[in-house]
Amino acid sequence: MKTQILAFLVISTISSSPVLAATYNLSIDDKVVNFTGTSAQGMAVNDQIPGPLLRFKEGEKVTINVTNNMDIDSSIHWHGLILPYKMDGVPGISYDGIKPGETFTYQFTVQQNGTYWYHSHSDLQEQSGVYGPIIIEPKDQYPQKFDREYIVMLSDWTDEDPVKVLKHLKSESDYYKKNKRTVFDILSEIGQADGLDAKKTVIKKRATWAKMRMDPSDVSDVSGYRFLLNGKIASQQPRFTFKKGERVRLRFINAATSTYFDIKIPGLKMQLVQSDGQNIEPVEIDELPIAIAETYDVIIEPQADVAYSIFAQAKDRSGYVSATLSTDANLQAKVPSLSSRTELKLVEVMGSMSSMKMDSAESQHQGHQMDSREQMKSEGWKIFSYADLKSLKQTSDNATPDREILLRLTGNMERYFWSINDKKYSMAEPIKFKFGERVRVIFKNETMMDHPMHLHGMWQELDNGTGNFKPKKHTINIKPGETVVVEVPVDAVGEWAFHCHILYHADTGMFRKVVVEGE
Repeated sequence: MKTQILAFLVISTISSSPVLAATYNLSIDDKVVNFTGTSAQGMAVNDQIPGPLLRFKEGEKVTINVTNNMDIDSSIHWHGLILPYKMDGVPGISYDGIKPGETFTYQFTVQQNGTYWYHSHSDLQEQSGVYGPIIIEPKDQYPQKFDREYIVMLSDWTDEDPVKVLKHLKSESDYYKKNKRTVFDILSEIGQADGLDAKKTVIKKRATWAKMRMDPSDVSDVSGYRFLLNGKIASQQPRFTFKKGERVRLRFINAATSTYFDIKIPGLKMQLVQSDGQNIEPVEIDELPIAIAETYDVIIEPQADVAYSIFAQAKDRSGYVSATLSTDANLQAKVPSLSSRTELKLVEVMGSMSSMKMDSAESQHQGHQMDSREQMKSEGWKIFSYADLKSLKQTSDNATPDREILLRLTGNMERYFWSINDKKYSMAEPIKFKFGERVRVIFKNETMMDHPMHLHGMWQELDNGTGNFKPKKHTINIKPGETVVVEVPVDAVGEWAFHCHILYHADTGMFRKVVVEGE
């Protein structure tokens, strides 16, 4: 048995030597960190945040010993990996968790390849630093050639105890809303509106938002984060190097608890080749929005005489983090300015608020508004969307779903609890699947927030018009007011978690147990 403890986040060369079996040893410890200029209490895997890279080989039999050195229970979940449910790492569903001072041994055969990650599924420990990257080498060749690769693991950090963060949200849901519109913003909008009717529409829109007790800036529950890239803050700007003529693979992982990122590399196109560890038909893009818990791989062809900025800005534009990509490790790329703040559009949110209607004049005015990113789209700037995803291999053969279920994503922002079909996890019965069936799942988001819905142990095939080449994803983002359809081939017996991957949404109720019965 070969023992490997892989402690580097960046792998700059590709190993082709096969590994038949390996043992990995991980420990979870308390750790004092300083990301903000002030010491704070965190948690770490093998004394680092993020934890060490685990690099597997498709078909490999792995043993992972995880020791909990803290004085509270902990766990590790292997996000996106297909494995026996008792190895999935979710306390209360697949096992009891890891008690203080104890070691739990995970054993499974790796059934896939691609970019994935791991994290704690206990309490709110993910926010405190218990997460790390996984790369699984394919048993055959990669579909696209590349010469060098880097992990780009994004996350959000707060010095606050995550328990206090949740307490603040429950006592005052807009506690962290630093970007809310002020009276001066509204007056400015009125002043810029062209004509009396347009000014009236601005006022009416503001009244509608007030009636819903919402603000267009409600795109994130928590702000004030310090954003990290491979555990480094923006001022530290990690350096990624390459040689002239090389093709570089970047493996993006969003390990944040509450933050969506928009990623771009000014001066470079990105060829998107993988989504959630699954190979897709390559598509060329300029900007990559990445939801919480998703992973995407891109291949780029940088020029030798340029220092590029790998720039990830928070969706609410509360900050950014970046890295430099160049042939010289001493160079530092110029960091671009933050784009204009992303805000909710009333016409989209109203789709989920059936009790309120916009009149035709307001709808028409809203439809003609164009923010800076929409302007960029109209000028040829390609922003990735789910419509671009098509599996590289056939995923279904004209398979017909055996039945369908509706999952309404619900909640109450003011009281700060989140639910599915109006029921929190503590009040709900498990969702039951039968082994061998194919279930059509209809997500209907009736809230004003995005929800990245993650199914453990099985794939969700996104119905995006690609027929038998539906992309397989472990995490599907559903936007405010949006309806998204997936099909789930039920091929794994056991008990699985199904939840929103915004940490505080899952913890307050947007969570279900899925029970798969059969042989």
